[in-house]
Amino acid sequence: MFEKAFSYLGILVLAVLSLLPLRVLYVFAKVIYFLLYHLFSYRRKVVRENLNNAFPEKKADEILKIEKQFYAYLANLMVEIIKMNTISKKELLKRYRFKNIELMESYFRKGESVLICSAHYGNWEWGNMAIGLTFSAQNYAIYKPLNNPLFNYWFEQIRSRFGNKMIAMRQTLRALKACDDPCIFSFGNDQAPSKDESHYWTTFLNQQSSVQLGIEKIAKKTNRPIFYLKISVIKRGYYEVDCVPLCLNPTATAAFEITELHTRFLEDFIKEEPAYWLWSHRRWKYKPEVKLPNIQLGDLSKEMVYS
Repeated sequence: MFEKAFSYLGILVLAVLSLLPLRVLYVFAKVIYFLLYHLFSYRRKVVRENLNNAFPEKKADEILKIEKQFYAYLANLMVEIIKMNTISKKELLKRYRFKNIELMESYFRKGESVLICSAHYGNWEWGNMAIGLTFSAQNYAIYKPLNNPLFNYWFEQIRSRFGNKMIAMRQTLRALKACDDPCIFSFGNDQAPSKDESHYWTTFLNQQSSVQLGIEKIAKKTNRPIFYLKISVIKRGYYEVDCVPLCLNPTATAAFEITELHTRFLEDFIKEEPAYWLWSHRRWKYKPEVKLPNIQLGDLSKEMVYS
């Protein structure tokens, strides 16, 4: 009972805060940064360890600079997510712009569907909302439900404000079969699968990492082209997304080639601007049972798969 009441109160507070203009919310973000980084040291050990392991060539002062930039970005991200409840279509499209959408739209005109691969980089939540306003096809966003059912329902309603349909991960195949019209299925593929589902390991950001195989399995089964949404942070609150064709003929690829393609692509643009990826996530919580060699694209053998 207490948990339910607390959830309703939390939703009410967030809903009221979302009425504030972003310029005011960014003032709150400065306070949030101080609380997260200096007062509570929120996951600083995790962030520092992730950064040190990912960039062993960087000096301590360089790691510290990225760390502080990350927490400032994280605070801004939090208030931007709060604003999702009331942000207008006009303001969202002003702040979140897509480029190179023509190839994707050409598939929709032919009655074909596509798959989108993205990451927890920049403001991916605004990006998902903006997809529903930018493309002519229906967007189905694959997500992992929150543990709290009330917050999950509230957040799902916000995410789908501009026409997106939210699909729980375990309902993906059912949604695919039910979709006859040209559509988009959007996947976030940078978080680690559970230990029981860690069947494929590779090197990602200088560390042995398990990678989700869902998008490759679906792409090879349906032969839907894959586009990667490369998010660039222009300045605070403004983003640009490049729709990069990652794999246009999935059935012609080798086993795990697609998985390596999107893993390397993400790795490259994280290295370009590392502060805007979600370093507080425990991405490397699980380790392979045996030590693996560094794996490069094209070096894909059965020994790399563990079930």
